[in-house]
Amino acid sequence: MRALKLLVAVMGVLLVGGTAALIVAVIDRARHRVAAPAPAVAHGFDRAVIDLPAGARVLGSDSVGDRLAVRIGLADGGEALILIDPRSGARLGTIELRPAAPGGGK
Repeated sequence: MRALKLLVAVMGVLLVGGTAALIVAVIDRARHRVAAPAPAVAHGFDRAVIDLPAGARVLGSDSVGDRLAVRIGLADGGEALILIDPRSGARLGTIELRPAAPGGGK
């Protein structure tokens, strides 16, 4: 019986102490509230020039992740993709699209 009374007293102290610690933590965090970071502002660029091959025409464009893919039709009838960084306007690369040779593909 004595052990039970001691256990109840210890648990009561822990309950009161835990509640007090929680209240102190909430007040401390409220005082030191960190402002939410400002959203990142994308800085544009003035002008970018992407040179297309002679006789090429733009067939379409689409955003792919953090890049812009511009599909172009080439003068010889083929197609290519030009990958552009929309933040800087820089040309990242070109992917030539060629049909597979007859009997050579899956």
